[in-house]
Amino acid sequence: MIQIDEQIAVPAPPDRVWDVISRPEEVVSCISGAELGEHHDDGSFDGTLVVKFSALRVRFGARVMLDLDEPEREGRLSARGRDGQGATRFNGHATFRIAEDSAAGGSRVHMVGEVNLAGKLASLIEAGAGAVVARMTKDFTDELVRRCAGDDQAAAVTPMPARPSLWKRIRAWWRRTLKTGTHEQSGVASGTAE
Repeated sequence: MIQIDEQIAVPAPPDRVWDVISRPEEVVSCISGAELGEHHDDGSFDGTLVVKFSALRVRFGARVMLDLDEPEREGRLSARGRDGQGATRFNGHATFRIAEDSAAGGSRVHMVGEVNLAGKLASLIEAGAGAVVARMTKDFTDELVRRCAGDDQAAAVTPMPARPSLWKRIRAWWRRTLKTGTHEQSGVASGTAE
């Protein structure tokens, strides 16, 4: 299991941060290797995330459901899916909340959740998730700050340090939110959502 409990400081008003965080296409554009897929009648959507573990690149696909509470600036995300070869299945959930952070002069995004893994690649994913999650969290934070605060302000901001397990948790959260693929690309295993 991968646990998520992270906070990200963003030098922008909570309404601006909500405007970005509440739109899946904006969030996905902050994550390298992530893509949105088909939107379904029940409000869910498909997503994919390609993750590199050393020399291995794995495409994860998921069916994602996002419930938003705009007045509270909160959201709940749930997802389930598998890697492209069907060797690893996952399901997970996460909640996020955006609050004003007057001490930092902006907002704070708090994310909590967990991802459960099963299958052949589960131990490999969990073993390499720390480094992958740390890299992804830093990249996501930098892009979120840039999109919310603008390029000039983003350069002056130092995001909160990411804990080693942060990327595990964020990656798991995004896996749940991302689309499934049904084809293979060179060196990338495609996935199918359940």
